[in-house]
Order: sequence, then C-alpha cells, then structure tokens
Amino acid sequence: MTDVDALCVNTLRTLSVDQVERAKSGHPGMPLGAAPMAYVLWDRFLKHDPTDPAWPDRDRFILSAGHGSALLYALLHLYGYDLPLEELKRFRQWGSRTPGHPEYGHVPGVEATTGPLGQGFAMGVGMAIAEAHLAAVYNRPGHTVVDHFTYAIVSDGDLMEGASHEAASLAGTLGLGKIVYLYDSNRISIEGSTDLAFTEDVGRRFEAYGWQVLRVEDGNDLGAIESAIAAARQERGKPSLVMVRTHIGYGSPKQDSAASHGEPLGVEAAKSTKRALGWPEDASFHVPGDVSAHCRETLRRGARSREVWRAAMETYRAAYPGPSAELEARLAGTLPDGWEAALPVFRPGEGAQATRTASGAVLNALAAAVPALMGGSADLAPSTKTLLKGSLDFSASHPEGRNLRFGVRELAMGAAVNGMALHGGVLPYGATFLVFCDFARPALRLAALMGTHAVFVFTHDSIGVGEDGPTHQPIEHLLSLRAIPGLRVLRPADANETAQAWRMALRGPGPTVLALTRQNLPVLDPESAPMASGFERGGYVLREAEGGAPQVVLAGTGSEVHAVLAARDLLGRRGIRARVVSLPCVETFLAQPEAYRREVLPPSLPCLAAEAGVTRGWREVVGDRGDVIGVDRFGASAPGEEVFRHLGLTPEAIAERAVSLLASKN
Repeated sequence: MTDVDALCVNTLRTLSVDQVERAKSGHPGMPLGAAPMAYVLWDRFLKHDPTDPAWPDRDRFILSAGHGSALLYALLHLYGYDLPLEELKRFRQWGSRTPGHPEYGHVPGVEATTGPLGQGFAMGVGMAIAEAHLAAVYNRPGHTVVDHFTYAIVSDGDLMEGASHEAASLAGTLGLGKIVYLYDSNRISIEGSTDLAFTEDVGRRFEAYGWQVLRVEDGNDLGAIESAIAAARQERGKPSLVMVRTHIGYGSPKQDSAASHGEPLGVEAAKSTKRALGWPEDASFHVPGDVSAHCRETLRRGARSREVWRAAMETYRAAYPGPSAELEARLAGTLPDGWEAALPVFRPGEGAQATRTASGAVLNALAAAVPALMGGSADLAPSTKTLLKGSLDFSASHPEGRNLRFGVRELAMGAAVNGMALHGGVLPYGATFLVFCDFARPALRLAALMGTHAVFVFTHDSIGVGEDGPTHQPIEHLLSLRAIPGLRVLRPADANETAQAWRMALRGPGPTVLALTRQNLPVLDPESAPMASGFERGGYVLREAEGGAPQVVLAGTGSEVHAVLAARDLLGRRGIRARVVSLPCVETFLAQPEAYRREVLPPSLPCLAAEAGVTRGWREVVGDRGDVIGVDRFGASAPGEEVFRHLGLTPEAIAERAVSLLASKN
C-alpha cells in the first residue's frame, strides 16, 4: 500500500464516520471495514466517467449492503460525481441528496436503490443479463461496443436473505461471467456474531451454484484484493464471488462488535478511531490534497475510456448503420416508430378467450415490432402465456435469446427484471400467478420506488382459478398492489382491453402490473365504446343505459365486467336503467380531473362496484351513495363458475344488490 493509497482508504473511512456522527445516525462499521476493497475496485478497475454518469458502456457498481451508504457517498464525492461535500454533511437529513440508504435517481452514480438486503445482489444479476444479451445481439467482429462488468459489495446479511440464494443459483445456471461480487465478510450482524444464525460454508455454497470463489484473508491487503478482482475478471464462464475477510468498525474501539454496526461511534470513539488511522482527530470532513489529486487522475482515466468507446461507436455506426441505430434507440429507451400498429384487434365473433391468452398473442405481436422486449416466467410460461415464439432461451450458449427461464424464483425474477430495466437497452417483463406476487413483493415495491420501466404479468387473477382452491386464489392481492405508490395495476376485462394494457405498459413510465384471467371471457367490441382513450384514463363508460338517463351505475374490473354487463340486462328487464363502467386501472382513474370522474361516475347516482377481491379500498371509488360486492374471505376448491356462484359474484346477485341499493337511496 502506497502512502497515497493509505490516505485514500482512510479518507473514505473518516468521511463515512463524519457523516454518521453529524447525522447522529447511520452505519459506520461497514465503511470502516470495507473501504479498502471499495477503493481498490474504484481506483484500479471500475470503468466509469463521473462527467457522463449515464454512459451506456460503464461498469455498474451496486452497494447491495445499502446500510453502508456513507461509504458510497464518500466514493461518489472523491471520484468527481455531482455530490459536493456539503451534501455529505447533510447525510440522512430532509431534502438532502444523501439519504440513509442509496436511492436510484437521487444522485448520479447510484445505480440502484438498495437497503433491503439481497435486492442489490439480485438486481445485479438482471444488469448482467442485459449486458450479456445486448453484447450478443449487437457486437460484431472487430466492433465491441457492449462490454462491461457488474460489480457489487455484498454483506453477510445479503447472503442470508433468500433473494441472494435465488439469484446466485440463477446467475450460476446462466453462466454470467461478468459478475464480480466482493463479499464483505465481517461476521457481525445487528444481534452479534453471525454464528448465532449463519454457520454455513458460504464459499462451498457458491461453488455449488457454479460460481468461481476467490478468497482474501486480510481485508486491508490491497494487493491481494487487486489480484483477486483481476482473477475474477479473467473468468468469463461463471460469476465470481471474492470473499474478503474484514473487520467491522476497523480501527475503532468498537471493532469486531455489533456496537459499530448501526449507530454512531460517539464523539470520543470517533476521535480514537481517527488517531488509530493516523488522522487528525479534530478534523471533520477532511480531504487531503493528495487524495483529491489522485482521484482526479482516475477521473481522467474514465474520460479516456468513454472517448475510446465513443470512437468505437463511430466506426460501428459506419460499418453497421442499422444495428447501431437500433442499439442506440434501445439504450435511449425509445420505442420503434409505428410499434403500436402491431397491437392486434380482437373481434367479438372470434370467440371467448382468457385475458392471459390474449396477452400472449399481444406480447408475441409486439415482440416482432419491439426488439427490446425480453423476459420470462417463474417456471409458468405455459400457463402465463409469456413465451416469445421463435426466440431462443437466454443462456450461456445463447445470450442472444429473449426468453428467460427464471425457475421457481419469484423474488429473484422481480429483482432481476428491475436490474434489467435499470441497465437499459431492454424492456423486461416477468410473469407468475397473481397469488405468488407475494413472493416478489419486495422487488415490486422497489420497482415503484425507483420507477423502473418493467412489466409484471400476473395471471390466474381471481377465484376463477377454481379447483386449485384458496391457496391459489388471490383475494387481497389487487388491493395490496394498488396500495404501492407508483405501481400501476391494470386488470383488463377482455382481449381488447388487454391489448390496451400492453400499450399502456410499454409507453410507461414506471412499472406496470397486468392482472389477467385464467378463465375465458367474451370479447368486447372495441368500437362500441371509447376503449383506447378511456382505458388510458383508468375508467370509462363501456355501455350506456338504454331508454333514458341512468338510474344506477354498475362498475367492474376484469372478468367481473361481464357479470356487470349481464346484470345490466337483468335490471333492464325490470325497468331499471343501468350504466356500465369498466375500471381497468383504479388508481389511474382516481388521479383523473374531478370533472372526468364525475362524468363517468356521477355522484348523484348510486354506484355498485363488483370485483373478485376484498372490498376494502372501493369506497373511495363508489362514494357515499355506493356499495361494493366482492370477496372478503378465502375462496374454495371447485370449478370456477361454481365458486363465483357460491361467493355471490353472479349477474343475478349483482342485479339484486343494485335493486337493494336503489331502494335504500330513494
């Protein structure tokens, strides 16, 4: 270790300690122990340019151990990103750019929102999938324009979480050789020694997953860390885990104890730590001039790498104008001109079909027009109808493939889809049954928090699943997904609304859930109502009352729209005029101007909403004069139509409830 190396490492350490001390909260232990490995990676290997943080061929770095965010902010500041020292002094404060855990989009250089352990690990797998795919599709002999690594620092806690197990298994299976993860093995968690709950042989586990495992016994040995990372980069057939034995709270009186994990060291302990590191104990947020000069040289190296890439892109454009234009459009997130013309139109005379089946047809039609579309299912492609016909499976031997086989790994799938979206160049989707979205919920929440442009296809969306019974019949799931801010939940009523759902999902922005039926549904006439424009607004008048002004409004989502339509006819025979409203996206509808909402659901009219899920949350839609018919209990094992009948979601039951509602309001 040279003098300037030591200065840089200790600057990272003390900046991290100072942030936590100033905020009076945070996690100083991890940065004190992991600073050497972070420094070696950023100083010797990481290909990045702080003056152009979105440069597409940069290496990706994820701090999966997001609680050590002070270390990441120190790195970003030293290496020239737009994060001034004043922001480090505002660590964890309202309105600062240095929140308690890294947040994507908050400051350049933060590639993913991390903190929920295991998520960063799994998102990195998605980033590596995107890189490998784009490289296979667009690189040409003598023209390598996609070639970068995915790095992460992961912790003991990350490797305990199930997300990392799922993602590590997937990464090994796919042979993602450009993943290099540094494992900060300090053997301490919040409760104490990891031996309390984590005694497995991590190295052998990862070897069993198909990873290369390298070991560094001294986390302060910069040369050993450098050699291990270099060896990891040479192995292109399998991902690499570099196990680095570190000491949490290194140099502090609280070294190797849980006391240094999640709270400030304290004034005296912080001074003691600085003394042990040879640092001025009263200096706060101190960056020596030699450190600044050294990091500026690294910054120049990054700029040179970017310029080399730009020159390579120029020659690539000249040699391959078509592929280069397509690649650049994909990296910019621009959809091809005229892609919407690929959306199929379904006719009522073509017969009933499940919205999952219609979705499969729409997806395959779009895939021909939108090459960025890429994804798969958690071992349910035949059921979710998400296989792209004519495309290869993505694998180590065929990274150009667009079909992803995630296996029974819903959480890793969700996180990997997020990682693919964050990487850019692909428009990813992941699919499973709606009831199993619970396994992926942490990833869905992060998708909404980050605003990733990703699509989550959840089929078998109600008690209509039938014979599989209550374990497979989602009841509370639509409500729980709608409760996530920024997550758009679309529940189309037929094949044509399904086409509109995909249209809305591809347009973005942000993540979209498609909730789709197993059971067949009649096809609605797309010309009989303002389906396209109304769908985009989350709700519209599907069928107006006949014979005069409506006396009651019947609203529904998904498969229940057809029960509502039939109930309208039953009411008509009794002289009751009913308007039918389709509400494919409740949260989008509620965000519309009040004038539009009142036009569709006049507050002067009683409104009855029907949905095969819990009724909680619907009062905001139907208002004080309204009522809701739904399922506030678990389902049952029986044919789907029979379950609907027993639980009161039939046209007859809806019509009777509407009559009662009218009587109570008159």
